[in-house]
Amino acid sequence: MSAEQSFTLPERPAQPSLVLWVAATVGAVVLWFAAYAQLVPLSDWIVSLLPLEPGSRLQEAIRFFVYDTPKVLMLLGLVVFAMGVVRSFFSPERTRALLAGRREGIGNVAAASLGIFTPFCSCSAVPLFVGFVSAGVPLGVTFSFLIAAPMINEVALGLLFALLGWKVALTYLVFGLTVAIVSGWAIGKLHLESWLEEWVRHVRSGAVDLPADQLTVVDRIKAGLDALRDIVGKVWIWIIAGISVGAFIHGYVPSELLASIMGKDAWWSVPAAVVLGIPMYSNAAGIIPVVEALLGKGAALGTVLAFMMSVIALSLPEMIILRKVLSVKLIAVFIGVVASGILAVGFLFNMIFS
Repeated sequence: MSAEQSFTLPERPAQPSLVLWVAATVGAVVLWFAAYAQLVPLSDWIVSLLPLEPGSRLQEAIRFFVYDTPKVLMLLGLVVFAMGVVRSFFSPERTRALLAGRREGIGNVAAASLGIFTPFCSCSAVPLFVGFVSAGVPLGVTFSFLIAAPMINEVALGLLFALLGWKVALTYLVFGLTVAIVSGWAIGKLHLESWLEEWVRHVRSGAVDLPADQLTVVDRIKAGLDALRDIVGKVWIWIIAGISVGAFIHGYVPSELLASIMGKDAWWSVPAAVVLGIPMYSNAAGIIPVVEALLGKGAALGTVLAFMMSVIALSLPEMIILRKVLSVKLIAVFIGVVASGILAVGFLFNMIFS
């Protein structure tokens, strides 16, 4: 009798805890949607209180900033929380184990697909790269993952869907996956393992352990909250910076100028956008407000998305970090292959959405 009591008593407080966590999460989501529905009237009311000339460039810029800042931050928070829960099913160790031993082709598809759900940032590139190589993941498969993870992450897709519609988000997903898969496959076919830094080539590790998955629903909700606190806490300043740039473009940059630089009629606009994006540093959440403003000014969709992809997937800071594990020649090949894919995406987008 006492044994039965000692067995059942610890379980009693766990059930109310689960109910409370789930109820609080559902309530927070409901409040999110209620608040999101009031953003337009709230932003209009705030702008109306400011001593600004109606219809002026300054008023348009401030209106863009006041509306887009909470909108993008709220969208980012919801997407990051949701995908934080999804990512609780994936760890770097499990990801490496899933990719180890995969053949090229199938491995490239699997790696690029996993990259969507495991959006590791640039600072994670070095340990992930070493971990993949040490686990026996082919070089080309590794590159497919490292291209897809930043470029097609769930934040980019979520914001593109919310801001530009499902057609743009779906097309971006298809073309982004194609770039990651084909680029990784091409790099793998070149057999450039000797161009890795020597210390990386000599890294070896044992089998990857996959412990039993014992995470509870509460654990996964907490994982979403941890992701929310960690990611939003790190990128909010970049988001505001990106929205500020977008507000300036929206209010002050003439539509004719942007159309001439990034319009469909300028054949050189796509390569120029890629070259312009490489030295910049941002993330998907920070660059999408700029993308929204550029599109609002008449810039071509393919050109703008090529710019976005180059900023995210070929940023100079990431190349500097990857220099720790890649030779200069391999980095050059990586940039050349990925840039070629981005150029193709830019031109195709301009053709499809013309």
